[in-house]
Amino acid sequence: MATAQAAGAAWAAEGRQARVYDYLFLDFDAPPGSRPASEYANHLKARKAAVEAAGGQLLGLFTPQIGWHARQAALLVGWAAGADGRDKAVDELATLPGVRTARRDRLEATARPGAADRLRPEGIYTHRWFVIDTSSLAEVVSLSTQAWPDFEAQFDSNIFGLFKASASAEDQAAGVTRLLLMTRYGSHGVWEESRDSSPKAMAAFARRQKLTRDTWVASVLLTAI
Repeated sequence: MATAQAAGAAWAAEGRQARVYDYLFLDFDAPPGSRPASEYANHLKARKAAVEAAGGQLLGLFTPQIGWHARQAALLVGWAAGADGRDKAVDELATLPGVRTARRDRLEATARPGAADRLRPEGIYTHRWFVIDTSSLAEVVSLSTQAWPDFEAQFDSNIFGLFKASASAEDQAAGVTRLLLMTRYGSHGVWEESRDSSPKAMAAFARRQKLTRDTWVASVLLTAI
């Protein structure tokens, strides 16, 4: 079995096969007493077959705990390489009833997730964004994968994915890359405890922090679709 560090190096190598995703950050119309994310989940269930026919898979709908407004949510969709119906399907998901605005980020998996990886329903997830110099991308991925084995062995946690977002015009002008890290924890308590990681993991995270221009995080729950 390849080590996590080898997986990071393999991703950085030329000729890797991209695994592609869409991340929709949603803001709903939310009249008093409404449950916009729950209603949106029902609309997603009705669209599930159409998304699959277009080459996609609805992987998870995330609802807020800490860091987002109550009316907000995020949807992660995975895609087969070269899926012809991707853009049309995403446009439809972004304009389902109740959606006020939707920001789309096209994502590519780095060392995780693998093609067969799936989100686990229990616990909480954190969605942490990093802004780094594009020239630091390979090192940041490598540092992350070096830290993961010790981190996951020490805590009730699982790093589901570290994704690279497609560069916007602003990203290109600034020479930066945005990364999205999705991590499952057994609870908010475990998340807090994980700040005291093993020396090896802490050293990798400290170096990664030095390469980070900006970062922000929210804790969320995975909602069944």
